[in-house]
Amino acid sequence: MYIEIYIDSLFLVNFVMNLYLLLLVNRSVFCTATRMRLVCGAAVGAIIYLIPFLWGGPVGIKLVVGLLLGSCLMIVTAFPIHNYKAFLQIAERLLLFSFLMGGGILFLLQRIPFLRLHMQGIFAVMGAGAVIYLSVAHLQERQKGKSHVCKVTLIGRDGIMKIAALLDSGNSLVEPISGKPVSVIDENVFRGLWKEPPELYRVIPYHSIGKKRGLLKGYLLSEIQIEVDGVIKNCKDVYVAVSEEDISGEESKVKMIVNPVLLKC
Repeated sequence: MYIEIYIDSLFLVNFVMNLYLLLLVNRSVFCTATRMRLVCGAAVGAIIYLIPFLWGGPVGIKLVVGLLLGSCLMIVTAFPIHNYKAFLQIAERLLLFSFLMGGGILFLLQRIPFLRLHMQGIFAVMGAGAVIYLSVAHLQERQKGKSHVCKVTLIGRDGIMKIAALLDSGNSLVEPISGKPVSVIDENVFRGLWKEPPELYRVIPYHSIGKKRGLLKGYLLSEIQIEVDGVIKNCKDVYVAVSEEDISGEESKVKMIVNPVLLKC
């Protein structure tokens, strides 16, 4: 049997589907990958998938080699992997979304006559993939209200501190002039970053549930590193407000409340 394969079409459909998958994985790890890295990762995965078709051998083996190698290179290209645990967690999520995407596409192509009759070949697959991507992304957005404990490295003028932090969707503080998100740190953490308080600071207005309105002193950090499930995201020029009250609550080790806007795509 003779099968004719158009390399450009095969690359296009694989690139688009890889991009859908990487975007979903990226949303699940708080957008630690940049858009450029996601595009490069999708392209690498699509290219690796094509390589086995250039040499002979059983089709099944070639597909397995292309998928495994392509998936591994796609992950390390797209995401800032810092340890083996982070790689396994992202690989697990990529596999989960792959099953969701593949099953969803087959379901749509079988159940929606319009896709079968009016959209041929790769366009039907990419169109169905777009529907599944938007549906799963919507469900992910609805889950963002949950809080997560993460690790944060703060780089101050006179020191570096690694602390446990709470990623709290209820933190909506912003710096009034720039509109940048503001995270809240414990006063003891602030003293570890600056031996002497900077003369210049920003006034951050706040209002907490059950308490009156007030003002916090805000300072600019050159960089912080947020680690979530072994994946690290670097954030530049981040404002932090100093709380004189205990912010740990029930989590005695938590010394910071991270503004979730820092981890948005």
